[in-house]
Amino acid sequence: MMLPTPDTTGLDIFQVYEPAEDSFFLLDTLEEEIAYLRRRLTSESSILPTVLELGVGSGVVSTFIQQHVLPNAMFFGTDLNPHACKAALQTSANNNGTKYFEVLRTNLWDGIKPHSVDLLLFNPPYVPEESVPDFEKSEKTNDWLDFALVGGEDGMEITNQVLDHLEEILTKDTGVAYILFCRRNKPLQVVQRMKKNGWTADLVGERKAGWELLSIYRFTQPT
Repeated sequence: MMLPTPDTTGLDIFQVYEPAEDSFFLLDTLEEEIAYLRRRLTSESSILPTVLELGVGSGVVSTFIQQHVLPNAMFFGTDLNPHACKAALQTSANNNGTKYFEVLRTNLWDGIKPHSVDLLLFNPPYVPEESVPDFEKSEKTNDWLDFALVGGEDGMEITNQVLDHLEEILTKDTGVAYILFCRRNKPLQVVQRMKKNGWTADLVGERKAGWELLSIYRFTQPT
């Protein structure tokens, strides 16, 4: 069964990353993970799961999760791009809105309470370049698209920051993260490093996208 992709009508594709092959790959993978996520993150208690999408962009991933996976969860999205923050809320509104969706203009998980995220979603800037984009320059030029694409050395500069602080971000025991990689990110080396640090890293999706090979790993702490 292929669940419908959320409506992103009104998206300014010159300022905000337009959902593309990597986005749809992430949605398809999360669709296959629905039973796992519901089993792991829903309970009979009154505590609602918290979902955090880093680099929320168009908001298509968070909206998909709300529509089809965890309709009663609390959702947070973060992005440095002010246009993306507006776009994510617009996408949510296009699709009947969420019960709770707050978008923060901030860097990665800044402003998020430690150990409070049950489900972390990250389609990172993974294209290798010498350095990541300059924030102050983007503020002056109002040019933000590179923030969604360029990931510095090996395309991993931003992703490594998240991986190094994953234990701090996720709730203990139940927290789970889905992170997308391209082949040039050397994901097998990443997984090896995370496993040495006690993490479980499961390959949950792999897909050829043009000349690139994309993969998605699910990271969980040992219980």
